[in-house]
Amino acid sequence: MNTRAMLAVVLAACAVPAAAEDLYRVRAEGGVKVKMRDGVALVADVYRPDAEGRFPVILQRTPYNRADPNAGVFFASHGYVVVLQDVRGRYESEGDFYPFRNEANDGYDTIEWAAALPYSDGKVGMFGGSYVGATQMLAATAKPPHLVAIQPTVTASDYYEGWTYQGGARMHWFNSSWTTGLAEDTLQKKAMGLAKPKDWVEATPAGGYKLLDYPKAGDLAPYYADWLQHETSDEYWRAIRVKDHYTEMTVKGLHEAGWHDIFSRGSIENFIGLRRSAATEEARQGQRLLVGPWAHAPTTAEGKVGDVTFGSQAVYDGQQMLLEWADYTLKGELNSYASSAPVRIFVMGDNVWRDEQEFPLARAKETRYYLHATKGARSAAGDGVLSTLPPRKQAPDTYDYDPANPVRTIGGRLCCGQQYAPGPFDQKPNESRQDVLVFSTPPLAADTEVTGFISAELYASSSAVDTDFTAMLVDVDPSGYARYLGDGIVRARYRNGTDKAVALEPGKIEKYTVDLWATSNVFKAGHRIRLYVSSSNFPRFDRNTNDGAPTATATGGVVARQTLYHDAAHPSALVLPVVPRS
Repeated sequence: MNTRAMLAVVLAACAVPAAAEDLYRVRAEGGVKVKMRDGVALVADVYRPDAEGRFPVILQRTPYNRADPNAGVFFASHGYVVVLQDVRGRYESEGDFYPFRNEANDGYDTIEWAAALPYSDGKVGMFGGSYVGATQMLAATAKPPHLVAIQPTVTASDYYEGWTYQGGARMHWFNSSWTTGLAEDTLQKKAMGLAKPKDWVEATPAGGYKLLDYPKAGDLAPYYADWLQHETSDEYWRAIRVKDHYTEMTVKGLHEAGWHDIFSRGSIENFIGLRRSAATEEARQGQRLLVGPWAHAPTTAEGKVGDVTFGSQAVYDGQQMLLEWADYTLKGELNSYASSAPVRIFVMGDNVWRDEQEFPLARAKETRYYLHATKGARSAAGDGVLSTLPPRKQAPDTYDYDPANPVRTIGGRLCCGQQYAPGPFDQKPNESRQDVLVFSTPPLAADTEVTGFISAELYASSSAVDTDFTAMLVDVDPSGYARYLGDGIVRARYRNGTDKAVALEPGKIEKYTVDLWATSNVFKAGHRIRLYVSSSNFPRFDRNTNDGAPTATATGGVVARQTLYHDAAHPSALVLPVVPRS
């Protein structure tokens, strides 16, 4: 069904008086062209109350097809002008799609156009998640005068770190699967542009009639090749780095994140950065953070994420939440957002929501759980221990990392597609591997809460000129079920920073800090805190071939002998923010 036919159906449905007296009937107009500053026309659908007067605007700019009459009708019936737009080069919009590059200027132009509509009151808010969150954050960096509020859900703060790369390693599954999904619409548009039936119809024999010409694969997503070439955090990435612009932004923001989401670090960082540094006090005080147990995928009605059911309390009504946020920021209604705490987090383990005044929590105590092993920590059969007691004299652990046989990803912070489902899954299948070091506390005597940012400080050497070190935190219950909580990676050639590659000196001990991002979890009494240390997590991250080859051309590789030190001179540790329990 095309846009105009779809909207005709919507109009017919909305012509009936609303059941509730306070709801508006809705008018809809499809295929509205909005000219950008360079003359490219982007296409939008506009929904608005069928009534006199002026109303605030709620805008969504998406690469995933704007056709969503449900959202349009819902918010318009509650007194908003709703603009749903395909971003440049997607679906009906003109131009070529290149992620992030045009979203600041196109966002600015669309916002100011929407604010000037005859039925707009001049206040504009934006909403949506993932890349649709990026369209909001990038638009906010351009400082459009009429943008008042945003609701960026599960999105990033930096499109190098935490979108394309992490710790210098490429986020392989996400980059590949997301780009493939985007290429479907691009393929259709480019193939139709190459179709020349008038030129082909006279060709003989009839059996040789050319049905279609297909573009070259590289033409479908030229940005993918660029991402591979720009494997350092260079000017290519700095030009679109959101977090460099917090001090210039004046918008209020409702930042929604998931502990198991692929962009959880960025969503939290956007809140923290704007809360501390936004251009005005009103904007700083206007930031809110909501973090649930969610992954980058729908949550079931029972609150199931991955293979863990957190309960129905983990599910929320996204439309109603956005409506209340819009009523507060765009209409000035003194609802719950006017008086509630700025932070609301879901504490796993206890599986409850809790309000906080800040994130990270000021009362959390940074606690080092040092790595110990006497006989060796290879696999769960080893004697690797986590303890708050610093190590003394201990022999190091060694293992071989073979890029031809990487540790396989089991859930976690993933997107997109169900071939590799995201969320918390049992990591026990990887515990028997000889290239996974396992360190655990004894069963805990009391509940232990960990809320905040997590890291692992590893002292290690390698036989190779480059390699990776990975870390993963899990919660192990008395049955042995090892529930994923967070993971991280550092590519050795970027151990000193992702702006420049520095080769390893084989055999030299280096300190690696692995960022595992953030979580909130109560390790219940009888459970164990467990850390895995290895050198791969594939296909979440690409395999390091250990030979220093560039990401774009690396093949094959060599086996690396890895040595992890945990002694008095090299106190490797898991660093946890432990929250006192009263």
